[in-house]
Amino acid sequence: MNPNDIPAYMAHVGVSARAAATAMAASTTAARNDALRGLASRLRADCAALAQANATDLEAARAVGLAAPLLDRLKLTPQIIDTVAEGCEQIAAMPDPVGEIIELKRQPSGISVGRMRVPLGVFGMIYESRPNVTIEAASLAIKSGNACILRGGSEALQSNLALWQRVQSALVEAGLPADAVQLVATTDRAAVGRLITMPEYVDVIIPRGGKGLIERISAEARMPVIKHLDGNCHVYVDEQVDVELAITVTDNAKTQKYSPCNAAESLLVHRAVAGAFLPRIGAIFAAKGVQMRCAADAKALLAPLAGADLVDAVEADWAEEYLAPIISIKLVDSLDEAIAHINHHGSKHTDAILTTHHPNAMRFLREVDSASVIVNASTRFADGFEYGLGAEIGISTDKFHARGPVGLEGLTSLKWVVLGQGEVRH
Repeated sequence: MNPNDIPAYMAHVGVSARAAATAMAASTTAARNDALRGLASRLRADCAALAQANATDLEAARAVGLAAPLLDRLKLTPQIIDTVAEGCEQIAAMPDPVGEIIELKRQPSGISVGRMRVPLGVFGMIYESRPNVTIEAASLAIKSGNACILRGGSEALQSNLALWQRVQSALVEAGLPADAVQLVATTDRAAVGRLITMPEYVDVIIPRGGKGLIERISAEARMPVIKHLDGNCHVYVDEQVDVELAITVTDNAKTQKYSPCNAAESLLVHRAVAGAFLPRIGAIFAAKGVQMRCAADAKALLAPLAGADLVDAVEADWAEEYLAPIISIKLVDSLDEAIAHINHHGSKHTDAILTTHHPNAMRFLREVDSASVIVNASTRFADGFEYGLGAEIGISTDKFHARGPVGLEGLTSLKWVVLGQGEVRH
């Protein structure tokens, strides 16, 4: 099939994926685990060939002036290959969610009613830069009994093709359909337009990349989209708090790594504890080169710090995802004000309260409308691996189906099952 004939090519990909999804849903756990372990072995054995394909991508990316951070994401080092291979083995070792029946209850009529976990069917994934995502998506699709259509960034095409060949070989060796994982083998952006408008073949779309990509997919897709647009994550330091704990956790939430979507971008501090807390965390931020965009009263408390990069906050700062050594800081008079601020300005991703007052912690958990809500721990824990999901396909800030880190269970849905012994309705 000619990838340059986009309509015909994408229709062929869709038909193949739908057929493969039927076979994957009926496949055994053992076969899917064999494919994952076989894939891990192939990745390690073919490390040199994968590195050669990646070198081609890197050379082309440098030639067109790809930015240094994007070049770094594009690298497929032996360490990265070993990490994704280990991830395949970890997913193989996890319990199989497919076929699990939950909440089975006998009704007065005599029937037993429950819900069975089943694969979604076919998911399409559109992502940028990181070729390791090809293996992460493929391995989660295989384990969860789904088929997937992957469309990576044009800058990683040779790396992704090389990885995909190993995936298909592992599937075939395990007796599973090669088309259970397909890679769109063209850089033509029209292929994305077709992929997201084929609801007859694709059940859900998962975009991973910049805000522009995700906004476009969300606006144009004709099937459900699992996505988050922003990660404006908050840390709220309550009136009753262990100041030492608050300093440690806030520092980690902001500075452990600046680029992930679960890094803290906004700091809210109860006015009663601001004098004891804010200058100390401000000194840490100053030493690490973090710019602080402050409301006037917060700036006044931080002004005496030597070397502090202080900027007057503007309204846009309260909703900003910086992904950089920048944090907005505001003082609040109450828990009510903190919750209202987060629900108004936040992105419904991850928000944390630091407090020793249990009722306030419980109110925060109940009332903050975010996919992950945390008490006395860093926002950086909002991650599929840290949550015990083994791996994640992405983060969802939507309220239907999957919310928060999306792992194996997020790639399944529940259908009602009824078990009877000849009962009839009267």
